Amino acid sequence: MSVPPSAAAPGAPPAQPVKPLKKPAKAKKEEAPAAEPPKENLSLDPNDIEKPKIVKAKGSKNVHSGIAHVLSTFNNTIVTITDLSGNVIGWSSAGKVGFKGSRKSTAYAAQMVAQDASRQAMGHGLKEVEVLVRGPGAGRESAVRALQAIGLDLTVIRDVTPVPHNGCRPPKPRRV
Repeated sequence: MSVPPSAAAPGAPPAQPVKPLKKPAKAKKEEAPAAEPPKENLSLDPNDIEKPKIVKAKGSKNVHSGIAHVLSTFNNTIVTITDLSGNVIGWSSAGKVGFKGSRKSTAYAAQMVAQDASRQAMGHGLKEVEVLVRGPGAGRESAVRALQAIGLDLTVIRDVTPVPHNGCRPPKPRRV
Protein backbone atom coordinates (compact mmCIF):
# COMPACT_ATOMS: atom_id res chain seq x y z
CA MET A 1 0.00 0.00 0.00
CA SER A 2 1.55 3.21 -1.13
CA VAL A 3 1.24 6.43 0.80
CA PRO A 4 0.00 9.44 -1.18
CA PRO A 5 2.46 12.38 -1.29
CA SER A 6 0.13 14.60 0.74
CA ALA A 7 0.17 12.08 3.57
CA ALA A 8 3.99 12.19 4.05
CA ALA A 9 5.45 12.92 7.47
CA PRO A 10 4.92 16.54 8.54
CA GLY A 11 8.67 17.53 8.87
CA ALA A 12 10.00 15.54 5.91
CA PRO A 13 11.29 17.23 2.74
CA PRO A 14 8.96 17.09 -0.25
CA ALA A 15 9.34 14.03 -2.45
CA GLN A 16 11.29 14.52 -5.69
CA PRO A 17 9.84 13.33 -8.99
CA VAL A 18 11.14 10.00 -10.26
CA LYS A 19 13.58 10.28 -13.20
CA PRO A 20 13.17 7.90 -16.11
CA LEU A 21 15.97 5.31 -16.47
CA LYS A 22 16.58 5.86 -20.17
CA LYS A 23 17.40 9.18 -21.77
CA PRO A 24 14.99 10.30 -24.46
CA ALA A 25 16.23 9.51 -27.95
CA LYS A 26 17.79 12.53 -29.65
CA ALA A 27 16.69 13.44 -33.10
CA LYS A 28 19.18 12.09 -35.61
CA LYS A 29 21.18 14.74 -37.38
CA GLU A 30 21.02 14.84 -41.10
CA GLU A 31 24.06 13.02 -42.43
CA ALA A 32 26.34 15.11 -44.61
CA PRO A 33 27.06 13.69 -48.03
CA ALA A 34 30.42 11.89 -48.29
CA ALA A 35 33.27 14.14 -49.40
CA GLU A 36 34.37 13.51 -52.94
CA PRO A 37 38.02 12.53 -53.45
CA PRO A 38 40.19 15.24 -55.01
CA LYS A 39 40.12 15.19 -58.77
CA GLU A 40 43.32 13.88 -60.31
CA ASN A 41 45.02 15.72 -63.11
CA LEU A 42 44.98 13.23 -66.00
CA SER A 43 46.25 15.68 -68.59
CA LEU A 44 49.48 14.81 -70.42
CA ASP A 45 50.31 18.46 -71.07
CA PRO A 46 53.68 19.20 -69.33
CA ASN A 47 52.43 22.63 -68.24
CA ASP A 48 49.55 21.11 -66.24
CA ILE A 49 51.60 18.53 -64.33
CA GLU A 50 52.15 19.45 -60.66
CA LYS A 51 55.71 19.17 -59.38
CA PRO A 52 56.22 16.84 -56.39
CA LYS A 53 56.89 18.60 -53.10
CA ILE A 54 60.42 18.12 -51.78
CA VAL A 55 60.28 17.59 -48.03
CA LYS A 56 63.40 17.53 -45.87
CA ALA A 57 63.91 14.20 -44.09
CA LYS A 58 62.47 14.27 -40.60
CA GLY A 59 65.62 13.41 -38.66
CA SER A 60 68.26 14.99 -40.86
CA LYS A 61 70.53 17.47 -39.12
CA ASN A 62 73.65 19.23 -40.32
CA VAL A 63 76.09 19.16 -37.40
CA HIS A 64 79.81 19.88 -37.75
CA SER A 65 81.04 19.26 -34.19
CA GLY A 66 79.61 17.33 -31.26
CA ILE A 67 80.23 15.39 -28.06
CA ALA A 68 80.71 11.61 -27.84
CA HIS A 69 79.60 10.21 -24.47
CA VAL A 70 81.19 6.79 -23.84
CA LEU A 71 79.64 4.91 -20.90
CA SER A 72 81.70 1.82 -20.19
CA THR A 73 80.45 -0.38 -17.34
CA PHE A 74 81.59 -3.83 -16.32
CA ASN A 75 78.68 -5.37 -18.26
CA ASN A 76 78.08 -3.12 -21.29
CA THR A 77 79.33 -0.20 -23.38
CA ILE A 78 77.02 2.58 -24.61
CA VAL A 79 78.15 5.37 -26.95
CA THR A 80 75.90 8.41 -27.46
CA ILE A 81 76.88 11.22 -29.81
CA THR A 82 75.18 14.59 -29.29
CA ASP A 83 75.52 18.05 -30.73
CA LEU A 84 77.03 20.78 -28.54
CA SER A 85 73.68 21.60 -26.93
CA GLY A 86 72.99 17.98 -25.95
CA ASN A 87 70.56 16.83 -28.64
CA VAL A 88 71.19 13.20 -29.59
CA ILE A 89 72.48 12.63 -33.13
CA GLY A 90 73.28 8.91 -32.90
CA TRP A 91 73.69 6.19 -30.28
CA SER A 92 74.58 2.54 -30.01
CA SER A 93 75.11 -0.14 -27.41
CA ALA A 94 76.62 -3.61 -27.39
CA GLY A 95 73.18 -5.23 -27.31
CA LYS A 96 72.00 -3.14 -30.26
CA VAL A 97 75.02 -4.21 -32.32
CA GLY A 98 74.22 -7.88 -31.65
CA PHE A 99 76.28 -8.99 -28.65
CA LYS A 100 74.65 -10.90 -25.81
CA GLY A 101 75.66 -11.83 -22.29
CA SER A 102 79.30 -11.60 -21.27
CA ARG A 103 80.39 -10.68 -24.83
CA LYS A 104 78.83 -7.24 -24.36
CA SER A 105 81.58 -6.31 -21.91
CA THR A 106 84.50 -6.99 -24.28
CA ALA A 107 86.77 -4.43 -25.91
CA TYR A 108 85.77 -5.68 -29.38
CA ALA A 109 82.10 -5.02 -28.61
CA ALA A 110 83.00 -1.48 -27.53
CA GLN A 111 84.86 -0.98 -30.81
CA MET A 112 81.83 -2.08 -32.84
CA VAL A 113 79.54 0.14 -30.75
CA ALA A 114 81.70 3.21 -31.36
CA GLN A 115 81.83 2.52 -35.10
CA ASP A 116 78.04 2.12 -35.30
CA ALA A 117 77.31 5.32 -33.38
CA SER A 118 79.88 7.35 -35.31
CA ARG A 119 78.51 6.16 -38.68
CA GLN A 120 75.08 7.43 -37.65
CA ALA A 121 76.54 10.77 -36.59
CA MET A 122 78.70 11.13 -39.69
CA GLY A 123 75.55 10.68 -41.75
CA HIS A 124 74.41 13.98 -40.21
CA GLY A 125 77.65 15.69 -41.20
CA LEU A 126 79.68 15.29 -38.00
CA LYS A 127 83.43 15.90 -38.44
CA GLU A 128 84.98 16.65 -35.04
CA VAL A 129 84.07 15.34 -31.64
CA GLU A 130 84.87 15.90 -27.97
CA VAL A 131 84.98 12.59 -26.06
CA LEU A 132 83.66 12.22 -22.51
CA VAL A 133 84.49 8.80 -21.02
CA ARG A 134 82.56 7.56 -17.99
CA GLY A 135 82.93 4.30 -16.09
CA PRO A 136 85.54 1.62 -15.32
CA GLY A 137 84.77 -0.94 -18.03
CA ALA A 138 86.98 -2.78 -20.48
CA GLY A 139 85.76 -0.82 -23.52
CA ARG A 140 87.03 2.62 -22.58
CA GLU A 141 90.18 2.81 -24.69
CA SER A 142 88.96 0.69 -27.58
CA ALA A 143 85.87 2.87 -28.04
CA VAL A 144 88.02 6.01 -28.19
CA ARG A 145 90.42 4.36 -30.64
CA ALA A 146 87.52 3.29 -32.85
CA LEU A 147 86.15 6.85 -32.94
CA GLN A 148 89.57 8.05 -34.07
CA ALA A 149 90.07 5.25 -36.60
CA ILE A 150 86.77 5.86 -38.39
CA GLY A 151 87.87 9.39 -39.31
CA LEU A 152 86.49 11.72 -36.65
CA ASP A 153 88.78 14.48 -35.34
CA LEU A 154 89.02 14.13 -31.55
CA THR A 155 89.49 17.57 -29.97
CA VAL A 156 89.41 16.59 -26.27
CA ILE A 157 89.35 13.29 -24.40
CA ARG A 158 88.04 13.81 -20.87
CA ASP A 159 87.35 11.32 -18.06
CA VAL A 160 84.11 12.26 -16.29
CA THR A 161 83.74 9.15 -14.13
CA PRO A 162 81.83 10.17 -10.99
CA VAL A 163 83.84 9.55 -7.80
CA PRO A 164 81.80 8.87 -4.65
CA HIS A 165 82.57 10.80 -1.45
CA ASN A 166 82.01 7.60 0.57
CA GLY A 167 78.63 6.81 -0.99
CA CYS A 168 77.40 3.27 -1.64
CA ARG A 169 79.29 0.25 -0.35
CA PRO A 170 81.26 -1.32 -3.22
CA PRO A 171 80.72 -4.97 -4.14
CA LYS A 172 82.81 -7.52 -2.30
CA PRO A 173 86.06 -8.59 -4.01
CA ARG A 174 85.90 -11.81 -6.02
CA ARG A 175 87.66 -14.91 -4.73
CA VAL A 176 89.03 -16.65 -7.80
